[in-house]
Amino acid sequence: MTTSVESGEPQLSLGTPAARNLATTTKSVPQMQAVSSRWLLRVLPWVQVSAGTYRVNRRLTHTLGDGRVEFVSTGPDVRVIPLELTELPPLRGFTDEAVLEGLADRFVQRRYEPGEVIAEAGGPADEVVLIAHGKVDRLTSGAYDAAASLGVLADGDHFGEGCLTDPDATWEFTAKAVTRTTVLACSRSAFQEVADRSEALRAHLDDTTRRPRPALNKRGEADIAIASGHAGEPALPGTFVDYEPRPREYELSVAQTVLRVHTRVADLYNEPMNQVEQQLRLTVEALRERQEHELVNNREFGLLHNADLKQRIPTRSGPPTPDDLDELLSRRRKTQYLLAHPRTIAAFGRECNSRGLYPQGAEVLGVPVRAWRGVPLLPCNKIPVSERGTSSILALRTGEESQGVIGLHQAGIPDELEPSLNVRFMGINDQAVTSYLVSVYFSAAVLVPDALGVLEDVEIGR
Repeated sequence: MTTSVESGEPQLSLGTPAARNLATTTKSVPQMQAVSSRWLLRVLPWVQVSAGTYRVNRRLTHTLGDGRVEFVSTGPDVRVIPLELTELPPLRGFTDEAVLEGLADRFVQRRYEPGEVIAEAGGPADEVVLIAHGKVDRLTSGAYDAAASLGVLADGDHFGEGCLTDPDATWEFTAKAVTRTTVLACSRSAFQEVADRSEALRAHLDDTTRRPRPALNKRGEADIAIASGHAGEPALPGTFVDYEPRPREYELSVAQTVLRVHTRVADLYNEPMNQVEQQLRLTVEALRERQEHELVNNREFGLLHNADLKQRIPTRSGPPTPDDLDELLSRRRKTQYLLAHPRTIAAFGRECNSRGLYPQGAEVLGVPVRAWRGVPLLPCNKIPVSERGTSSILALRTGEESQGVIGLHQAGIPDELEPSLNVRFMGINDQAVTSYLVSVYFSAAVLVPDALGVLEDVEIGR
């Protein structure tokens, strides 16, 4: 008879530690913390790309030089990158770097506190203003004398460039700082001094002024001449639809790894679970996580880097408010999904709570999720959160028929395990280690610019 260690009393039956020597354990499959919901992979319509390349043909669009300007900073001092000045419409296509360097030196740095006016509507527009950091609200007189907002400008935006070609230009709106704002300004007189010394710049400006502007629709596409509302037999306009001469092509990207399993492990330790299958399952999970990360962050085809500049808007005050999401939704028809980091969704929830709003949810693929205006708000932890505590919210219209965002893959590849993902045996080396090449091929395409929008600089820490 044995004695119980805990109580000192005689033990009357077999204890569990000894009993486990004759029993087996019930085991789970290997678990992995890095697995996320991967909503982007689930909601994107996947288009078969048999040739490995997908070409997006669009109507011809005329670029007006409305891009953003970039800066370099040394401590508190900010300077515009000279070549970035070609983003200003009057300087579009100008290539003399020495002259651009001289222009960059003429920009003067200024700082404004929240509420300070940078430019007053109706006043003479006598300078170009580049926003290096901060947010600026564009205000105009409303229908009943109340101020109306035309939208917010943020880092890299600019205004007042019309004064470079029109000495009688006036400010079309009042520019007021929303946050602490740093701008670089160049007066028309300073610009004219550089132009007087450069024959190339004067010729470029004259050509820009004389060059006839093509007839464009509001999207910047070459207009299609159509007659309507006429009677009788007037001469009808002739027209044609022009295409982009160099359409963009998306090549399938790849994420790969080599899975190694020792033959002794594969031979002897396959009960009750197959070691190779479990190793492969976890490897595929990691590849799918990387695939979604690339679809969001890759500089070539990632959604954050491929949104059109006109579809990028900053928040009005910092945190993601219902007003900001309404503005984001208004930029496109038929927005189907909103994607945000889980912390951003929590910040939006706080803003709704502070206003007494309780939005109804939605159901996507049988799963209840949050929504705004009936558009599902899906979590995506691949959208980065900066060190300053800011993030972004993506708005998507998806599918080829809707001229939206689509995923690209090639199903039916050799040794395919899942669509566009294959596992290829690479052999056994001298150390008896078996190698498998695991690859997934993918990309994404934005068929028209307004299919994708981004709400930028979303503060999630307030």
